[in-house]
Amino acid sequence: MLIVEDEALIAMLFEDILEDSSCQIVGPAMNVRQAIELATAAEIDVAVLDVNLNGESSFPVAALLAGRGVPLVFSSGYGSQGLPAEWQGRPTLPKPFTSDEVLDTLARIVAA
Repeated sequence: MLIVEDEALIAMLFEDILEDSSCQIVGPAMNVRQAIELATAAEIDVAVLDVNLNGESSFPVAALLAGRGVPLVFSSGYGSQGLPAEWQGRPTLPKPFTSDEVLDTLARIVAA
């Protein structure tokens, strides 16, 4: 599971939620460069991407992962309305989120 999140506390929250569910974590990547490096080199089953990484969009990372067939979910304070047209319809975790929302969303995209 790849975590791409520029806020350290939110990244740690994702890690705690996912490690409690026995997920192996890749990252967290705190910026687009790190995320692309991990998305290119690591074995990834699913990814959570913060939409805005310190002023940079994570959509290049999403495109790379989608090209590899990796299911992904966006995380954003703007919800799905903040996504460009080509990414509308992708699962989105609105911030703030609960651990149940994270696990339910990930279970749905992995099952699909």
